[in-house]
Amino acid sequence: MSQTLPTFADIASAAERLKGHAVRTPLIANDVLDGLTGAQVFLKPECLQKTGSFKFRGAFNAISSLNEAQRAAGVVACSSGNHAQGVAEAARLLGVAATIVMPSDAPAIKLERTRRSGATVVTYDRASGDRDAIAAEIQDETGAAFIHPYDNAQVIAGQGTCGLEIAEDLAAAGLTCDRLLVCTGGGGLTAGVALAVHEQFAEAKIHTVEPAGFDDHRRSLEAGRRLANERLSGSACDALLAPKPGAITFEINREHIDCGLVVSDEEAFAAMRFAFNELKLVLEPGGAVALAALLAAGRRFAGETIACVLSGGNVDPGAYARIIEPDL
Repeated sequence: MSQTLPTFADIASAAERLKGHAVRTPLIANDVLDGLTGAQVFLKPECLQKTGSFKFRGAFNAISSLNEAQRAAGVVACSSGNHAQGVAEAARLLGVAATIVMPSDAPAIKLERTRRSGATVVTYDRASGDRDAIAAEIQDETGAAFIHPYDNAQVIAGQGTCGLEIAEDLAAAGLTCDRLLVCTGGGGLTAGVALAVHEQFAEAKIHTVEPAGFDDHRRSLEAGRRLANERLSGSACDALLAPKPGAITFEINREHIDCGLVVSDEEAFAAMRFAFNELKLVLEPGGAVALAALLAAGRRFAGETIACVLSGGNVDPGAYARIIEPDL
């Protein structure tokens, strides 16, 4: 691990860089959700963030932290879609050329919007291709800076601004965060949010939430070392299918996470339906898993004040329609 671990001070600096560029998403309360859980729940809808997910935060902070020579050489990234869009749009705003390596089975809307922001997209087969090798080849050819989707200190600091906003808004309302649930893929959002929330609420219990069969964080946290997933595909939660926890993210998360939670694709779909019907929010499967875990827990956390990150809403319209109305 060659990078220094990000700190709360890095998150505060990232918040200054993001002012006027990222959306300060609100905390949303819902009486129906509070009634089902017996808790006071606040949802952080990053589906309303620029590019439709939290990823814009980290991408903009990382690219804006590059020096002039690095920006001139451009950036390259690997992503199933949300990081791709975040990097592409941040690069466009900052006048930097971007090349994104994306799986060929990524949702069409994510591929389309990445290209719309002006990035060059290079596709590969998720099951058999090596995205890191492809990105390395592009780096060798162009000298571009690699913007890792989660194992990058500046990316983590940018994602941490989501947690900083949660902590600031709860504190301003005179509330304490007892528990926090975060959708977890490579762990960058979780690490950044955990650093920020624990700065304000040291006793908060923080949970990773992952799709069944891809619970590398849960298993790694229990084992005390990074463990990989057996598969790289096979869940509708495509945004969360990282091969294993990042080196940097794991070092942070092992100190901050209470335990990992796991949900099925069907539970994620149920959470998407709840968000549509009760919150009027569009979520993608991976962006709904934290809400899914909360709904699946029933009244297990009754009496607590809980924050829950809804990490993204970039879902293919056809797939979304089938999920929302499965019997049609």
